[in-house]
Amino acid sequence: MSVAAEQFVQRAVAFAQSHPELLAALLVSLVVLVGGGYVLHQFARPTGVRFASVLAEHDHVSILTHPNPDPDAMAAAMGVASLAEQVDTAATIQFSGQIRHQENRAFRNVLEVDLDPIERAEDLKSRQVILVDHNEPRGFSGSETVRPVAVVDHHPGEGRGEEFTDVRTEYGACSSMIAEYFEDLDATPVPPESHESEIDSTYVVPSKVATGLFFGILTDTDRLTVGIDPADFAASGYLAPGVDEGLLDRIANPQVSAETLEIKATAIRERQIEGAFAISDVGKVSNVDAIPQAVDELILLEGVTAAVVYGTRDGMLYLSGRSRDDRVHMGRAIESALEDVPDASGGGHAHMGGGQIPLDDNDFVWPARQTSLTDRLWRALEGDL
Repeated sequence: MSVAAEQFVQRAVAFAQSHPELLAALLVSLVVLVGGGYVLHQFARPTGVRFASVLAEHDHVSILTHPNPDPDAMAAAMGVASLAEQVDTAATIQFSGQIRHQENRAFRNVLEVDLDPIERAEDLKSRQVILVDHNEPRGFSGSETVRPVAVVDHHPGEGRGEEFTDVRTEYGACSSMIAEYFEDLDATPVPPESHESEIDSTYVVPSKVATGLFFGILTDTDRLTVGIDPADFAASGYLAPGVDEGLLDRIANPQVSAETLEIKATAIRERQIEGAFAISDVGKVSNVDAIPQAVDELILLEGVTAAVVYGTRDGMLYLSGRSRDDRVHMGRAIESALEDVPDASGGGHAHMGGGQIPLDDNDFVWPARQTSLTDRLWRALEGDL
């Protein structure tokens, strides 16, 4: 070391010794600078890359759908399970409730989705839980004790994951988000006539997963016509090379039960119309999933821009609503209509909503309160609540 360099070092040491507070401030600044750079680097990475790294940190995850999962929820769970497998993390898809809708059953059977039912928090295969297509655990005993590791959703809500949260309410489907994760990882959709081993890519989207995600987007956006974002179109285009059209047709066109057809007919026959809004009571049903299918028919009637159908099963009233009217946010309308009803719950998107009311509560006796509920629904659709 030169004499000049030695003198510089000696002066620097002497200055630091005489000004310890400045040295401490300098060290803190360096720590903040390094730490801030790390944080910026982490969040500069594409979302899918960050999500994959979260999955890779765990040996086993439980992927939890919302109760009574629809194709979008099941497809999103399939995508997460496939991605977990590709980063050497075991995954179990779990759900509460039932899968009754013929389209949902066809989706599960045709794509061979392995779903594990649960009734209580203790049934979860792993305490490391990933929520898809909803952001707060619900529908099973002890759900309030679950602290999810990650949340991936397109519904409004306050739920958050402890390590990862991605909620995009502008997206029409959760499946679009999962497709983006794969695209962030440069994953290649596997054509239906090919095998995954033939693809020269670190990550792939298996054909059944691509087919499921594609159908999930179609169902939650009503065939890309309602509540869509440009990202939903982009995700559909990205997945298209991996879609198995034969499987897609089998899922999209399942047989319909006679009861479902009868409930649809009842909804149309019993409809009450006020202006452009329709409400219909289909009475007792054994298949709750026929209620949203019935409202899908009711909203197609000429002159109807918003509709609600409700029916009862086993001491519970179920409501389902649809809107193609910019004046009516269906999720908020149902939520406000049920706001003062004991133990009721309701909500949803601008174009689609639903709710439930327990009927065995002394404070809400059916059908004595039917007129009151219907009146609140009319007022909610009109924006008076």
